[in-house]
This record gives sequence, structure tokens and C-alpha cells, in this order.
Amino acid sequence: MIPKPSTLNSQPSTYRKGIACILLSAFGFALMAMFVRLADGCGGEPLPAIQKAFFRNLVAAGIAAWFFWGRPTRQRKEGRLPNGVRGWSDLLLRAIFGTCGIFANFYAISHIPVGDAMALNKTAPFFTLLLSWFLLGERMTMRQAFCVVGAFVGAMLVVKPGSQVFSGAALLGLSSGFCAGAAYAFLHKLGKEGVDSAFIILFFSIFSCVACVPFLVCGFCPMNGLQLLMLIGAGAGAALGQFGITWAYRFAEPRQIVVYDYTCILFTAALGFLAFGQIPDLLSVLGFVVIIGMAIILHRR
Repeated sequence: MIPKPSTLNSQPSTYRKGIACILLSAFGFALMAMFVRLADGCGGEPLPAIQKAFFRNLVAAGIAAWFFWGRPTRQRKEGRLPNGVRGWSDLLLRAIFGTCGIFANFYAISHIPVGDAMALNKTAPFFTLLLSWFLLGERMTMRQAFCVVGAFVGAMLVVKPGSQVFSGAALLGLSSGFCAGAAYAFLHKLGKEGVDSAFIILFFSIFSCVACVPFLVCGFCPMNGLQLLMLIGAGAGAALGQFGITWAYRFAEPRQIVVYDYTCILFTAALGFLAFGQIPDLLSVLGFVVIIGMAIILHRR
């Protein structure tokens, strides 16, 4: 039985379960990144990022639909849908920014070391703070402002602007963090309004799949069976990540455990070394440390 929110902080065992679930989520997203990169090395042509995103989202949409429609009728009726034009606009913007974030992230994963790509994507919470200040009028404390600036410095160490290794792919990796941060800001707003979380996931998954269709019609790249298997693995890894986060936040409050989500950077870097022999350079490692350090400062009790 999952504990009630009011009892979460008084039960150390549920807190440990929350940590275990968010670590599972981080590993799931790291697996997703590895499978996305592996899809380019299975004997076929390198696949466009949008084509990879389509199959990733297709698996996620199937799981989200099963979760949404598989609930008891009473729970579905209790779920609240967006209210009015503003509510649906927030839902649409969440889907647009989230989809752009996936496109940019998958492109970066395919062109720079996977650990670097995920580190840049994990700047999202800091962009969420910044955009919540601009879009939602939420106050930002001095500590939060310091962490936003520090995370940006860490991201620049990974991107390395002005150096010979700087690339547009690294810049897109950073933009994936911005887009994800914007999506989370609108998600936060929808959550405050009580919109059903299962419906948000389902809407986003379907929107992402539909957004991929025009690109697939114009430039679909033939795949072999192994590439398709890798993309299904990417979708399964993403689903594991999403379910892990859902379970984690049912066991513990986000502020208690969200910092453990940054282990995704370490998992991804380790899988990048094992699968592709990728070794982050010194500046990237320093950037990882700065971003994780800012996360610890931001989310400490």
C-alpha cells in the first residue's frame, strides 16, 4: 500500500523507496540514451533524430494510453481536464516545448558523447526556475539565482564555446535543456491547477508522435530489424524512466529526492564508456561536477 502524502516524511522506509525509484528512473533514461546512439551503429544508415523520437514516443504513447484508459472508470471521471483556453494553451505549450526538447536531445546524443548530451539536458530544472520567474511570476531566491548561474557555467564547460571541439550539436544539447525546462514550467502550472497527470502524459505522447509524421513522410530512412529493436529499447528505457519518477514522487516529496535524478549523468557517462568507449574530457567532467553540485545546493533541505 502506498503511504498517504502526510505520512511520507515520517517513514524512512518510504523515503528509501523513493530514492531507489528515482535511481531506477535515472538508469532508465540513461538506457534510452544508449539505445538511441546504438541505433546508428547497427548496419543501417544513421537515422534522423525525429525518426528516433517517433518510435520512442510511440512506445510511450502506448504505455500512457494503457495507463490512462486502464484505470477504473471512477478514477478517470475524477481526473480533471484543462479548464478554458488558458488551460489548453498551457497543455499545448507543454507538449510543444517537450517535443522540441526530445528532438534536440536525440540529435545531440547522436553527435556528441552521450554523457555530455545528458548533462546538458539535465540543466532543465534550472531553466524551469528561471522561466517560472518570467512566465508564472514565482519568486526566485538568491540561492536559486546562484544555482541557475552556476549550472549555466557548468553547461558552458560541457559545450566549450570558442574551442575546437565546440559544435552545433552541443548547442542543441543545451537547447534541449531549455525546452525541457520550459515544458516543466508549464507542467508545474498545470499541476497547480489540478489537471490529471495521466491525461497530460497521454496528450504529450500523442502530440509528439503526430508532430513527427510530416518529417517521416518527407524523409523516412529505411531501418533494419536491429535498428528497430534499438528504438523499441529506447522507448522502453524512457518508459522505465517515466514510471520510476512517478513511483518515486508517490513515496517521497520531490524536494527530498530530486537531486538523485542527476545520477542519470553518471549512468549515461558510464554506459557511454562501456558501449562506445567514450571518455569525457576534463572540461566535461568539471562541468558534470558543477551541474550536480548546483543541484545539491538547490535541493538541499
